[in-house]
Amino acid sequence: MNHARLTVGVLALFSVAGFVSGASAQGAGAPGVGQVSGQAAQTKGPRSGPTPPAERTSTKNVHHGVEVMDEYQWLEDWESPKVKAWSDAQNGYARAFLDTLPGVERIRDRITEIEKSVSVAYTGWSVAGSESAGLKVYAMKRDPAFQQPMLVVMDSVDHPDTERVVVDPNTIDEHGHAAIDWFIPSHDGSMVAVSISSGGSESGDLHVFDAKGKRIEAPIARVNGGTAGGSMAWFADGSGFYYTRYPREGERPAEDMDFYMQVYSHRIGTPESEDTYEMGKDLARISEIQLQLDPQSGRVLASVQYGDGGQFSYYMRGTDGAWTKFLDHPDEIVQAIFGKGDSAGDLFMISTKGSPKGRVLRMSCADLDLKKAKTIVAEGADVIVPDFWPPSPVVVTDHRLYLTYQLGGPSEIRAFDHQGNAQQNPEVLPVSAVTSLDGIPGTDDLLFDNRSFINAPACYHYSATSGKTRQTALAVVSPVDFSDTEVVREFAISKDGTKVPVNIIKKKSVKLDGTNPTILWGYGGYGVNIQPAFNAVRRLWIESGGVFAVANIRGGGEYGEEWHRQGMLTKKQNCFDDFAASARHMVSRGYTSVDRLAIMGGSNGGLLMGATFTQNPDICRAVVSSVGIYDMLRVELSSNGAFNIPEFGTVKNAEQFRALYAYSPLQHVKEGVRYPSVIFLTGANDPRVDPMQSRKMTASMQHAIAGVPNANPVLLRTSADTGHGLGTPLNARIAEQTDIYSFLFNELGMWSEGEGVAKPKGTEAKN
Repeated sequence: MNHARLTVGVLALFSVAGFVSGASAQGAGAPGVGQVSGQAAQTKGPRSGPTPPAERTSTKNVHHGVEVMDEYQWLEDWESPKVKAWSDAQNGYARAFLDTLPGVERIRDRITEIEKSVSVAYTGWSVAGSESAGLKVYAMKRDPAFQQPMLVVMDSVDHPDTERVVVDPNTIDEHGHAAIDWFIPSHDGSMVAVSISSGGSESGDLHVFDAKGKRIEAPIARVNGGTAGGSMAWFADGSGFYYTRYPREGERPAEDMDFYMQVYSHRIGTPESEDTYEMGKDLARISEIQLQLDPQSGRVLASVQYGDGGQFSYYMRGTDGAWTKFLDHPDEIVQAIFGKGDSAGDLFMISTKGSPKGRVLRMSCADLDLKKAKTIVAEGADVIVPDFWPPSPVVVTDHRLYLTYQLGGPSEIRAFDHQGNAQQNPEVLPVSAVTSLDGIPGTDDLLFDNRSFINAPACYHYSATSGKTRQTALAVVSPVDFSDTEVVREFAISKDGTKVPVNIIKKKSVKLDGTNPTILWGYGGYGVNIQPAFNAVRRLWIESGGVFAVANIRGGGEYGEEWHRQGMLTKKQNCFDDFAASARHMVSRGYTSVDRLAIMGGSNGGLLMGATFTQNPDICRAVVSSVGIYDMLRVELSSNGAFNIPEFGTVKNAEQFRALYAYSPLQHVKEGVRYPSVIFLTGANDPRVDPMQSRKMTASMQHAIAGVPNANPVLLRTSADTGHGLGTPLNARIAEQTDIYSFLFNELGMWSEGEGVAKPKGTEAKN
């Protein structure tokens, strides 16, 4: 059964940036809203006007004998009325710029048309029950008529006409600020546990409903958190469950309330006060826990990650009720999952020890001795994909083991038996991504999501008996058509000679004459695989003559754990070198010019943006940086900053401090430099990256360019009712995308003279 966590870490926010979207697909076309000429970019928006002043206070911080001056440390205090007033003034300044850009209404209308005309989409499906008693398919349904997706249940992936709404967040909050973080059905499908949070906070309470949507009992508070997430696992008979729990008031100091996750057990029908503590009191402050239960034996597996750095330990609750720690960080087991059928009583584990691209081990739960584990799938040329967060890229059925393999960006599924012998593989789209794997109980069949940059997402069913793959009824139909579009995969050469994949999405008719407005997107962190993803709103950019490129830089997991390690801790500079090389590749190959190039990223990708343009201020014309990290010397002091230490390092370590200081964007903003046009975006309720990061970087940038003649704009857009991007309502997504695309159309000179609306390059405008 697929434990369907819907918020897959840091990547979910990028739907607003036109990259990741599970609710967009393919259909009829429309004319573009901008024009591209062969001349240099000419912008039309307001280019002057005083920015809201920010006091410079010159606070001195000392690290390992190095004095670091911080002029804007006062902007860290969101409780200060002065900080809120400054933030409001920045929003006013940004709105005065963005709302008066040419063609903004046409862009808003086109985005709204696309977003609200996308067909109903189903994602994150999870199959429960049995063939004898009946199967139930739970899924999130995204309907463009509503602000938030809702949880539904149906009888089959081929019969969405049988769906019943179980939980509708739109009825909880009419403004769309309530959101489902994740859901997990009971083994028989008769009940479902749902984490629900509000305002983008991701601070979720656990609710239990029956399959008809009736609430079973009072919710359990603070089961999910913004960075460490949360989890639960049903008892085999559905009489209760294990769940993660954050501290209650009085149990920890205020600064520790979002840390020290523990595991408790609960029985349906009893008050929370009678719940039983299970484990976690001795875990590290920044531990993150995911739970699994084997319904045959009742054993419980707790996978514990140390922060967000990819270091894992594992605990087992045996049949006697005792918890045993049996694997730790040095063992380099990055995922473990219970066996089924002829592998019942065993664990399948992915190991990166001595095999950075991964190998699969099988070990008995009755004898938790790693030395006795057997390698059943050896390391190969491609990367076996693990994932701490459900849904898992690894699925075990009664006789099959399905693994997801990463191919440097695209991915595919490979099938094995439980002894590791290769079986016939499910067929997938070329240069595509496979996600949301889930087995169908009682069979060896597999459901999975498959999509590409130009193919709509759909649920596919692989039959182990026939060996055939077919598309199910859970497929998206979109109002845009990408039949004139192609994906070209090229390689940039980084500073140290490393080949970096660059995926280029463009019209087939695009000429390599250096005139095409281009967006280059990147992330590069936490071992995250940046896979092909479909987004209907991206059609706005393509139909207006734009090119969209995605760089698979180091720090991600596209080529395995070694690719990740080459872009973390003291080697983080490799990420910025890879991305700069990708930008220069787009120019040297003739796709674009510096004046027609924009770079874009968010969260860890926001750090990438800040480091890229402070190190290379002449590399592009415009920057879109969402919910980013810019002050690497103080990020660990934020409420959730400690979770990032395993990935970035800490200022308390002298070597790591030197590396952080060497690239930290805030400390490398220089007065008098002509920087690209920049828009910083953040959400006031962001639980993952403190919005103070964007405030301090904006203030520093605006001061630095104050004396630069005809300086490019630096804007800060803060949304009051959103967070890191997860759970953002539809209207807020439309508003944000409108601002981003209006900004880029203007800065890259995509408007004609006159009324500011025009035809796409090489076509006639249609009305």
